[in-house]
Amino acid sequence: MKKFALFISDLILFYVSLALVLYIRSGGYSFSAALDLHLLPFSILLLVWLLVYYIDDLYEVTALKNSSFFFANLMRANVIAGLISTAFFYILPIYGITPKTNLLLFIIIFTGLEALARAAFNKAFGTAFRRNLIIVGLNSQSAELGHFIKKHPQIGYDLKYIVDLRDPSAISAAEKTLGSGLPVIHGIDHLEQILSHGALAGIVISPEAYRINEIINLLYGVLDRDIAFYNLSSFYERTTGRVPLGTINQIWFLENLSERRKKLYGLLKRAGDVSIAVLGGIIALLITPLIILAIKYDSPGPIFYKQNRVGRLGQKFMMIKFRTMIHDAEDKTGPVWAQSDDPRVTRVGRFLRQTRLDELPQLWTVLKGQMSFVGPRAERPEFHKTLQANVPFYEERYLIKPGLTGWAQINYHYGSSVEDAHKKLQYDLYYIKNRSLILDAGIMLKTIRIALQQSGR
Repeated sequence: MKKFALFISDLILFYVSLALVLYIRSGGYSFSAALDLHLLPFSILLLVWLLVYYIDDLYEVTALKNSSFFFANLMRANVIAGLISTAFFYILPIYGITPKTNLLLFIIIFTGLEALARAAFNKAFGTAFRRNLIIVGLNSQSAELGHFIKKHPQIGYDLKYIVDLRDPSAISAAEKTLGSGLPVIHGIDHLEQILSHGALAGIVISPEAYRINEIINLLYGVLDRDIAFYNLSSFYERTTGRVPLGTINQIWFLENLSERRKKLYGLLKRAGDVSIAVLGGIIALLITPLIILAIKYDSPGPIFYKQNRVGRLGQKFMMIKFRTMIHDAEDKTGPVWAQSDDPRVTRVGRFLRQTRLDELPQLWTVLKGQMSFVGPRAERPEFHKTLQANVPFYEERYLIKPGLTGWAQINYHYGSSVEDAHKKLQYDLYYIKNRSLILDAGIMLKTIRIALQQSGR
């Protein structure tokens, strides 16, 4: 709902800005004629502005904070969209207008109105329109959810309490810190008081709460009130974009990850993979000689780097990239995860990684059908065994083909530990459950932003 409201707001402000510019420039006398001349090309540019905003995360609810980081993103998006708009009129003068002054004035007015509107929107949804929420049942997943809600008030919830249903005498010292920093209350009696007197908009119910008849009776008692009920797993998933591993079981996979419902999607995705791989391969052929020369000049060793990876249903395949590390980088250490500012990465290799150009040889892997453009990361067999033993449901991420990019890759930093793998698996399972052509397109667009910002490892 918030994203739709933002979209409508941007739509209105775009055309209001255009109308103001044309009215100011025409003095009101030839406004109608000017509008007729500018309406179609600027409507095309509207799509460009909305796309740039989407890629720059300006429609992500978790990013809607009145912070310097948010407004820096907004300004950057407007500069990029403004440059594209300029190129549109001057490189492709197909509409017979080159509105130099009009375009500059439009960019200034729209940027100003947009900044004011976003500031008001962020403030309103960060404070005024938050709904009171409680979570019934304290466990690691509800605690994670509680911290996420407290950290991101702009998603629209004010967490009043988490009701701890555990027996205090059976809680270990380590478990007592589980709700640290959260508004935790203990016992069913407190829950009854909250339900009787609290103004609540939503109640999130943990799995253990369903097993206590007294709690179920209390919740039934408030069915006549305007309160929304959520189970922890679905609310956690919808709010964070991740699947909580502690609240799912094998039945969840049978219910949510069947390939039967995704046949048409699979066919269309494969057709898209092949088409993009062929087109990308043609472009890659033009720049590959330059990359080869740069690698050979920068450090001795082979051009390509080959490595076994685990693919769909556990099948191993050979992944090929342009070499970005010194030759024989793991001879002394054995297989290890890459680290931030890894000293083994060469100067050219760092640039190739940041821009994702090292991935170009994998277009052949996509063409062969061993990978897709979007999917979970293909892990090395050496790490796969460790992660399989330490991360629940890790094997299930191989139900689909791995991808060059994915939901986990754009939402979480590079994984270099078991704990990172645990977090990224939550994103992977969310993607596997919700995968669609629209989600794939969004992931690929945001991957372009990451590459342009050179934030790869």
